[in-house]
Amino acid sequence: MCINIAEWHRFFSMAPVVLITGSSAGGIGGSLVESFAAAGCIVYASARRMESMDGLKDVGDIRKVQMDVDSDDSVSTAVKTILDTEGRIDILINNAGLLCVAPVLDVSLETAEKTFQTNVFGVLRTQRAVVPHMAERKSGLVINVGSVTAIIPIPFGGIYAATKAAVRSITEALYNECRPLGVNVMLIEPGGVRSNLATNTVQRYELPSNSLYKDYIDSIMARIYISQGHSSMKTDEFADFVVKNSLGPKPARYLSIGDKSTVMWILGLLPRSFSLWAIWRFAGRRNAPAT
Repeated sequence: MCINIAEWHRFFSMAPVVLITGSSAGGIGGSLVESFAAAGCIVYASARRMESMDGLKDVGDIRKVQMDVDSDDSVSTAVKTILDTEGRIDILINNAGLLCVAPVLDVSLETAEKTFQTNVFGVLRTQRAVVPHMAERKSGLVINVGSVTAIIPIPFGGIYAATKAAVRSITEALYNECRPLGVNVMLIEPGGVRSNLATNTVQRYELPSNSLYKDYIDSIMARIYISQGHSSMKTDEFADFVVKNSLGPKPARYLSIGDKSTVMWILGLLPRSFSLWAIWRFAGRRNAPAT
């Protein structure tokens, strides 16, 4: 009698299989990997560059896979590898994303397209690769990580906010469209969560020489660091909260936690003109006069 080891493993493994995009160490994705693994899940951590995951903690069952959400071939190959090994993907977490901070008029079309490619089309690409397999089993959970800036865009972060507004609409539409398929869908819109995203962004940012917003460079730089203050939530606390609300027969449909998430939610309920005025008062200050 010949025993197929892969089939044997799939049959007896009851641990949820989780695929997380954007799993770089030091960020939200890395903490999600560690928290789901600590909760007993089989976690496939994925990133465009394998070396970006080198700093992940050695906890639980973490398996690293190279996956570029901007590439059809890369996503298809990674998903096939996981399905061939595990037979299923129980939870897909779309966390990969790029932060684009600059006045809307200063963002090149190339940069805008790149941001939309990763933040929006990357989500569509992985969903298309994974959800049909979940639908076959009438079981699964898709979690898309958006941002509270989808509720009210913060000045000097308009392109990023636009991508997250698209993620919000896509996720809410998918939530209803997956009802007859037996697949759950969750939208997470974090407020301030402290990670390495701002550090990586500031290293790349340079105000164009012809910018109309030279008098606002202090506010632009503050926008980069807005989620990194002392009141911001730590990534491991954020990840633990997500795990708590994801595992189980009735996962949450919507989560919003992190610094200023409640404030942004309230602003979303108020008259739009007032909310936009308030956001500008908060984030649109001119540079302090030279002394």
